[in-house]
Amino acid sequence: MMSLISLIKRIIGIEQKNEKPVINTPTAEIYKENEEMEIQIVSIWDVLNIQEHTQAKHLVSVIPYDEWVSMDEIRRRIWDIFQIEYKNDRSLYPYLKTMVDLWLIETSNIGGRRKWRKRDLLIKKSEKKKKTEEIEQKIALNQ
Repeated sequence: MMSLISLIKRIIGIEQKNEKPVINTPTAEIYKENEEMEIQIVSIWDVLNIQEHTQAKHLVSVIPYDEWVSMDEIRRRIWDIFQIEYKNDRSLYPYLKTMVDLWLIETSNIGGRRKWRKRDLLIKKSEKKKKTEEIEQKIALNQ
């Protein structure tokens, strides 16, 4: 009933619409901060830093994204690229298993033959934008 009366008052012009005041919310500050951030989408393989001269680095270097490779092919590629042959071929399996558990590498077991390939995982990487004024000031100070 109250809404009907207020509707009639509005139509006649007795009561004017109540406009809500603009409240400065913290969300405005959040969006302002996001404007200052530069967001890039990159592959997780560009961000990961694997220690050099390790079996994990050898595996990551020879396993591609687009094709499934068997253990024989992995060992052959490691030999071609790094000229390293492992005494125990089974020493590569724990590294592969760990990367499969971390969802970095996919595995398939078809016909009793295991094959692996990298997952193409994309992540958002945000960095602060450099303001042109700051860059100009640094250039002026250096001159």
